[in-house]
Amino acid sequence: MLRRWFQGLLLAAALAAVPLAHAQVAAAPKVLRYALPVAETGFDPAQISDLYSRIVAAHIFEAPLTYDYLARPARLVPQTAAAMPEISDDFTTFTFRIRPGIYFADDPAFQGRRRELTAHDYVYSIKRHYDPRWKSPSLYALENAKILGLSELRAKVLEQGRPFPYDTEVEGLRALDRYTFRIRLAEPGPRFHFLLSDPSVMGAVAREVVEAYGDAIMEHPVGTGPFRLVQWRRSSMMVLERNPGYREEVFSAQPAPDDPVGQEIARRLQGKRLPLVDRVEISIIEQSQPRWLAFLNGEIDLVGVPLEFATLAVPNGELAPHLARRGIRMDRSLSPDITLTYFQMEHPVVGGYTPEKVALRRAIALAVDVDQEIRLARRHQAIPAQSSIPPMTYGYDPDFRSEMGEFNRAKARALLDLYGYVDRDGDGWRDLPDGSPLVLELASGPDSLAREFNELWKKNMDAINVRIVFRYAKWPEQLKLSRAGKLMMWGVGYSATVPDGDDFLALAYGPNKGSGNHARFDLPEFNRIYERQQRLPDGPERFELMTRAKKLLVAYMPYKIHTHRITTTLVHPWVIGYRSHPFARDFWRYVDIDRSLAPAAGGD
Repeated sequence: MLRRWFQGLLLAAALAAVPLAHAQVAAAPKVLRYALPVAETGFDPAQISDLYSRIVAAHIFEAPLTYDYLARPARLVPQTAAAMPEISDDFTTFTFRIRPGIYFADDPAFQGRRRELTAHDYVYSIKRHYDPRWKSPSLYALENAKILGLSELRAKVLEQGRPFPYDTEVEGLRALDRYTFRIRLAEPGPRFHFLLSDPSVMGAVAREVVEAYGDAIMEHPVGTGPFRLVQWRRSSMMVLERNPGYREEVFSAQPAPDDPVGQEIARRLQGKRLPLVDRVEISIIEQSQPRWLAFLNGEIDLVGVPLEFATLAVPNGELAPHLARRGIRMDRSLSPDITLTYFQMEHPVVGGYTPEKVALRRAIALAVDVDQEIRLARRHQAIPAQSSIPPMTYGYDPDFRSEMGEFNRAKARALLDLYGYVDRDGDGWRDLPDGSPLVLELASGPDSLAREFNELWKKNMDAINVRIVFRYAKWPEQLKLSRAGKLMMWGVGYSATVPDGDDFLALAYGPNKGSGNHARFDLPEFNRIYERQQRLPDGPERFELMTRAKKLLVAYMPYKIHTHRITTTLVHPWVIGYRSHPFARDFWRYVDIDRSLAPAAGGD
């Protein structure tokens, strides 16, 4: 009897386990697998500037505003804010009201308390950019906006060498109550609220967390966003998991009626709770070939097509048939970005504002065959640029033409000859007007694609008898050297985070030297025009000033603007809802994973 009772108990336990096992299978976590081509630097909004760190941080932190995921043209909407900000008629006062009931992810810094987001957190987070301790690379954008009292407070801290007084109130940044904060500007800022839409820069950080981790805060991101960092192997792997304390937030996007792609995504996902996946695994795969193979093998779920494989993947801009047969989808669009090479304006060889220095930079720029760059190195994944302001941002003019987009080696040689850059010692290379050697040094990454671009640079400069050498280092090291003003020339890209060209003109604004202005360009006439256009609402007067600013950058050439890139992303069939956004980077919360949609093994 005892044996029969024990057998019955085992049978009952086995039967009870069946639905439990089934539930466990049904509830298997949804994992999005992603790869970045460049290593991250960290995840503190006050310290990061590189795109790849900001992509990750944008999913952990939240700004008051964000963008509708599917609206085209882009449209700002509230995120942690209860509504769009109240803006005074003179564009100097911005009042934000934060939704109650939003909480930071749990962290030991909170000592077991559930920590609600308040207006004071945004006040504190904005002040952190002014604290010299953090050396914020985004400070220039806030200082350009002229928030009353903050720059003066920072100056006192620098003068006296004391810690930043976070509890000191300033006229321009105040919490009016638990959920309301107000920003006041010294001058009109019609588009200032755009700054409060980038979570990787303006995301709320809790003071307790910063004080708990101190200088290690880059390693301990704690935000109110849909994900939290649970694993990090530097320059190798990051794992984000769903924030269990994330508020009730559902997919709610408003695509245009004539947008079939957006309408289909909305039909499938509208009303579903965010985030749609439970886990995001991010690998750092710097070399293009293994990153491409990882996608083809289904080891990562979507990939920006590496330039080296663009001809195979998207010949003539169309998805290759062998990929289409696997159910792979293509998302392709012109990006609101620029690729450029800057000339460090304080460097003794390429810098300066005298006619012979301007002539040197213009000659170098005229000798660069951008069409060849697009054909060979970029595999037709870009269009030539004519100015520093990219498509889809205010100030861009598709009909604008300038020397920035001109390729003319005869003109380049004539400029060099006219201003005394000739071969004085008979070695076949041009020298400086004072007879010393003319040698350009271009900072470069160590990868194979960078070497393709370098080969083109060498060919371009050889054609006008200018010697060029390359300084190799990985991205984080070059970025550090660039901020310190220790590079002569460097080629980088800038992507818009707001639908306005101001950020791209800010790259040449004198007071931004050492932060956004890596060229260290400082021309009083340009600075005055930049400041005037910044205070004006959109309209003919502002557009004309932006055009004048663009022309000054062509005339002095602190930047050679090369291209506006075409972004092509390939997506496996089990990824639902992916669509690139021109300005927002926090798309992981909006995509779903359904592994049952994977093609059967053995299919083409």
